[in-house]
Amino acid sequence: MVHSLSLSTRQRSEMIEITAEVERLVAESGLDEGRVTVYCPHTTAGVTINEDADPTVRADILEALERLVPWRGGYRHTEGNAAAHIKASLVGHSVTVPIMGGRLALGTWQGIFFCEFDGPRSRRVLVHIG
Repeated sequence: MVHSLSLSTRQRSEMIEITAEVERLVAESGLDEGRVTVYCPHTTAGVTINEDADPTVRADILEALERLVPWRGGYRHTEGNAAAHIKASLVGHSVTVPIMGGRLALGTWQGIFFCEFDGPRSRRVLVHIG
């Protein structure tokens, strides 16, 4: 089963926690054991798993990515968003999490995040449960 989650981003770069929405879809599926894959079908955004307890971790990640890949970096891509493409490639476009006992088998401090690098935009992620 594949579901689509719609998101509206508000900043050029931001990380939006989507763990609760994915957990809801897993619960509604009734699947006790399996896996869920969260996939981002955009070339300037990504998906990752990281700490969800302290929001400063998100800020640190975004700041580090900006230092590594600055928005203005003399890129050849003429559309003007080359940095967003590079950041999305570094972060990745999907994560897979086991389902155990009808729940996501995430670690204590882990959450699933949609990562925007070329916002604000209307986005979506695909969630495959099986």
